Amino acid sequence: MNKKTEEKIASVSRRDFFKKTASAGAVAATAVAAPSAVLASEASTKDDPNIVHHVKWGTTLGDECNKNPYGVPSKYEHNVVRRTSALMSSAGDMHAAISMTPIAELKGIIVPNGLHFTRTHNGVAHVDPNKWRLMIHGLVEKPIVLTLDQLKRYPSESFIYFLECPSNSAAEWKGPQFGTAQFVKGMMSCAQWTGVRLKTILDEIGLKPEAKWMLAEGSDGSEMSRTLPVEKVLDDVIIAYAQNGEALRDEQGYPVRLFAPGWEANLCVKWLKRLEFGDEPWHAKEETSKYTALTASGKAIQHFYALETNSIITSPAPEKDWTDLKKGDLVEIEGLAWSGYGTIKGVDISFDGGKNWVEAQLKGLVLPKCWTRFSYMYKYEGKPLLLQSRSYDDSGDVQPTVNQEKGVVGVECVYHRNAIITWAVNEKGEVSNVQVRS
Repeated sequence: MNKKTEEKIASVSRRDFFKKTASAGAVAATAVAAPSAVLASEASTKDDPNIVHHVKWGTTLGDECNKNPYGVPSKYEHNVVRRTSALMSSAGDMHAAISMTPIAELKGIIVPNGLHFTRTHNGVAHVDPNKWRLMIHGLVEKPIVLTLDQLKRYPSESFIYFLECPSNSAAEWKGPQFGTAQFVKGMMSCAQWTGVRLKTILDEIGLKPEAKWMLAEGSDGSEMSRTLPVEKVLDDVIIAYAQNGEALRDEQGYPVRLFAPGWEANLCVKWLKRLEFGDEPWHAKEETSKYTALTASGKAIQHFYALETNSIITSPAPEKDWTDLKKGDLVEIEGLAWSGYGTIKGVDISFDGGKNWVEAQLKGLVLPKCWTRFSYMYKYEGKPLLLQSRSYDDSGDVQPTVNQEKGVVGVECVYHRNAIITWAVNEKGEVSNVQVRS
């Protein structure tokens, strides 16, 4: 909306407001005790968009404050939910499936617990915290078994980190297959995680010099297991028991999960029960038959953990298009960027499929291994666009094009696909997912 249009609308709105207010005041003065007279006045102006009428919520008693002891969203936000896809499940069985976050509907960088993406390999386990135990053994000086209360006696720390499935954008490897940002990049979220640094416990019980690897094992039906190098363990790995200020939810591994900041989400083993230290990797199922990358040479990449620099425009998007805009309107292009290698340093935006780029602005908190918001103000012209974002971080990693990505992970790999995402915007403002292979 341009300045002249804004001034014109404001002038008309003020003129109509004072005109209607004077009329309503006259009615009120002659019929103070007759509510029906006010209602008649409202009825005469009910089609005027510049008049705010009496509405139910302004004239009736609201709900008692304890109606919902655990808060729930407004009923008008019923469409802002996680969604699953049979394409991302095991033969349609939703016990081994992914529930994706509605990233285009969110603001800021913290995802509410009820919308945080989740991945299960054998359904959601329900663990009794009173019976839960964590065993730490192997190449340690003093093996230990901890209860939840004992774990919580260690100094707690809180961090804001993103969590992303390594198969986020997996469907893009053959070309666009999904029609919304939620399904294209919704296998991720960002939250505040609270727990104990694993290093704090290891400093107490002692780690033997020959310990080079750690096996993390979950207590769900799949006994999900992954191997991590000790260097990462001693750097920033957390044993987490809270998310966004409350205890982990069952779907997030209650009562305790492992958290490896910036690395594949499947390494962040949920319903954690055992940590074993050894001198070589365990070659668990999920790091041999799964979560490996078949390259163009025919060899598979194994034990590649950190998630590369990535980004996506969330507005506009197929679920948040520009069909209500008029030529000349000023609109914000907004999105998310993140990197498992470090901190986002910048994001560029292209309107022509990557031929030319402009610099976006980073806004809000800019933290390592965390979602970062970016923004660009654009004057809508009502013409077709190929809209892209390209992020880069402080490690020097730059988000690749589709062809650059294929040169590294081939064409068959469904993991670590961080190529630039393209939205096609047509002259009507409708948005669709396309792929520019350059």
